[in-house]
Amino acid sequence: MRRLRNVKIVATLGPASDTKPIIRALFEVGADVFRLNMSHGTHDELRRRHEIIREVEREAGRPIAILADLQGPKLRCGTFADGPEDLVENAMFRLDLDETPGDNRRVCLPHPEIFAALDVGEVLLVNDGKIRLKVEKCGADYADCRIEVGGEISNRKGVNVPDVILPLAALSEKDRDDLEFACTLGVDWLALSFVQRREDVEEARILADGRAAILSKIEKPAAVKAFAEILAASDGIMVARGDLGVELPVQNVPPIQKRLVKTCRHAGKPVIVATQMMESMISSPVPTRAEVSDVATAIYEGADAVMLSAESAAGDYPIEAVSIMNDVAIEIERDPIYRDVIEASRSAERTTVADAITAAAREIAETTEVKAICCFTHSGTTALKVARERPRVPIIALTPLVGTARRLCLSWGMHCVMTSEVGRFKAAVVSAARAAQKYGFGSDEDSIVVTAGIPFNMAGTTNILRVSPIEIRSMDDFESD
Repeated sequence: MRRLRNVKIVATLGPASDTKPIIRALFEVGADVFRLNMSHGTHDELRRRHEIIREVEREAGRPIAILADLQGPKLRCGTFADGPEDLVENAMFRLDLDETPGDNRRVCLPHPEIFAALDVGEVLLVNDGKIRLKVEKCGADYADCRIEVGGEISNRKGVNVPDVILPLAALSEKDRDDLEFACTLGVDWLALSFVQRREDVEEARILADGRAAILSKIEKPAAVKAFAEILAASDGIMVARGDLGVELPVQNVPPIQKRLVKTCRHAGKPVIVATQMMESMISSPVPTRAEVSDVATAIYEGADAVMLSAESAAGDYPIEAVSIMNDVAIEIERDPIYRDVIEASRSAERTTVADAITAAAREIAETTEVKAICCFTHSGTTALKVARERPRVPIIALTPLVGTARRLCLSWGMHCVMTSEVGRFKAAVVSAARAAQKYGFGSDEDSIVVTAGIPFNMAGTTNILRVSPIEIRSMDDFESD
């Protein structure tokens, strides 16, 4: 199933997409990566979804990536004695550690670490930012707040503290259990929620112990400020615009998105743009024009992937949501302006032999009739460097490691193919030519570019390039060296 686009689609699974026929259909209409949201569902439910994805993968004969999204430390208020309460603007409201059910004057906030970090003048946001509280007085176990923006508050609504780096680990005890469960299952990516600092990523990497790649979700102002360090420690990034749009003024989110996507592209690390991309399709068979434009913007920016959340997990039209996102992506990438934008924003920073080889592969492909760039890779590094170039021709990533093939499914333009181990570059060229022909990237009359590293089976050794005809039957087709 060759995709007719370069950007990848991440589909979240949930109650609306819980059966093999639907998951299979989601893959067929365009899903490249399936997201398991660890905030919802039991381990048994998540295990069953994982098994179904792997069944679909075997039947399709094409690698599929699975991303487990850890919940992270959720900050929530307590309960209310008489149900929802209305908070009135300019009135006072207390948050404290008293577990007694609250009213319109106070409620429990069972997070002493918040009070320890608060100062007078800080802002707290409740219920996705619908209620805004400003701290006028605080201590080790309370905060007296002026209600700047009122509204209805009810049991266990979320609380955001946008301007404070909280002394919270990015991984709660639940997250640690979920991380070990997900790695034991065999997921390919772990998404970390509410990352604030590089150390959060490093802790998860130690726990994952090489069993999954680490993707950091940028959804707090502190993460935006520390983005360079977080990116350096991560294998990939998710621009999680939901909480980011709560903790920052909404007008700040689009330029931050553009900046983060551009930085990830220059670093050669995959980046997902996520949250509310086709939100109306939870209950509508078609998206709004604004939502289509939002998806298109992420594609024009060169994001590796765009993501569906509730639209595919809990909506009424999960298959339609993926199908329409696929159609939008194909149409945008056909637009000549798309290539202009992508090429104008390409990174010129190349400091290694591997950088030079992959840049040369892209330049050859763009100045000749080459049909694909084929790269042999063990760790995925070579393929990621080719993807960073955003070439005009497809990328075929050949690897003997199924874990590498699956992880690369998240990256821009990647068509991942399992191959046997090769010990000589000639054998690599033969395998690449056969893959290009088998998957319809070209005919016998066409050519491909092949990149690899000598010696084989070592990460980061990309140092050789060859233009080869697709019509290669055996090693005998080569002249002796």
